[in-house]
Amino acid sequence: MTASVVVTGLGVVAPNGLGAQDYWSATRVGKSGIGPLTRFDAAPYPAKLAGQVDGFAAGDHLPSRLLPQTDQVTRLSLVAADWALADAGVDPAELPAFDMGVITASSAGGFEFSQHELKNLWSKGAEYVSAYQSFAWFYAVNTGQISIRNGMKGPSGVVVTDQAGGLDAVAHARRQIRKGTSLVVAGAVDALLCSWGWVGLHTSGRLSTEHEPARAYLPFDDRAAGHVPGEGGALLILESAEAARARGAEVYGEIAGYAATFDGPDGREASLRKAVELALADARLAPADVDVVFADGAAEPELDRIEARALVQVFGERRVPVTVPKTMTGRLYAGGAALDLAAAFLTMREGLIPPTVHTDPADRYGLDLVVAQPRAAEVRTALVVARGHGGFNSAMVVRS
Repeated sequence: MTASVVVTGLGVVAPNGLGAQDYWSATRVGKSGIGPLTRFDAAPYPAKLAGQVDGFAAGDHLPSRLLPQTDQVTRLSLVAADWALADAGVDPAELPAFDMGVITASSAGGFEFSQHELKNLWSKGAEYVSAYQSFAWFYAVNTGQISIRNGMKGPSGVVVTDQAGGLDAVAHARRQIRKGTSLVVAGAVDALLCSWGWVGLHTSGRLSTEHEPARAYLPFDDRAAGHVPGEGGALLILESAEAARARGAEVYGEIAGYAATFDGPDGREASLRKAVELALADARLAPADVDVVFADGAAEPELDRIEARALVQVFGERRVPVTVPKTMTGRLYAGGAALDLAAAFLTMREGLIPPTVHTDPADRYGLDLVVAQPRAAEVRTALVVARGHGGFNSAMVVRS
């Protein structure tokens, strides 16, 4: 089936804004949420900056019974889902349970919860380990808890493809909508800002060790030396265009095209380019139809070169505007691409491309990077590119 699938609700939890409106108010003007990591003592570690979701008190949004059984990532996800449903004007209690699904992406599950329980295990004994550890750590816990909270019993699942996961989850939801499911909550939120997660993130060798936020995460810049990690992401409400029209829903836009590839022996550049080309073909659009690209923006010279080269090959001599708003939040792993999707829909709504902050783009990349200030533009079609550690490439085309 090829039924049109649209987004009717956005739920955002980001280092520079809680809720879609606060996030967009900050992002549209280049306000960053990156700063010194304070969640734990980061002094012994090389990387000391992060995009933290500050000012979030889970008890203000969730029933107290949920707090002992959930990690930070699940609390953020539950609230993001609540906000997305409210934004879409949907009351799950009024819909058939088996007509609603939840599909999320995750990179690590509830790391902070697990760290606490492992500490109890080794310092006190097994009897001090919470029974909730059996699921609070799991990759699929966000999907499960959102499903239970909202009585959603339709097609659900989780994907694990790092930064590409946010797009992959939405694409899987799109397929389920086309098969007949009425509504799917999809996207991703990640949160790994605990000492155990921090050690794991360092193993990639891609974290910036710069101590000054304005110099730490600089994609497509000759000074680039790694990225800043962050927490948060976005959840979206997907419905068929027909169903959205029938209930008079306000629509952000359409998930028009998607494709995913995996790096192979022909090289990462070819794989990434192919994902973009296939996503455009799926949307039945030409490169000339794209008004803006939300780039992956690894801020690692070789990875930036590969992405820039792939985009130049796709768009030819046309210098389509490119932006990396995650320079204001850090890379959110599974949550990153989902947040870029939300930013793309908000960009189309306002006609304003958010900037890539602090970056001085190098001419050798050949990109028209939107920097310093937002750029007014008529945006009807956006391309979102995401790459997950280990070789995952995803591209998604959205249109108003």
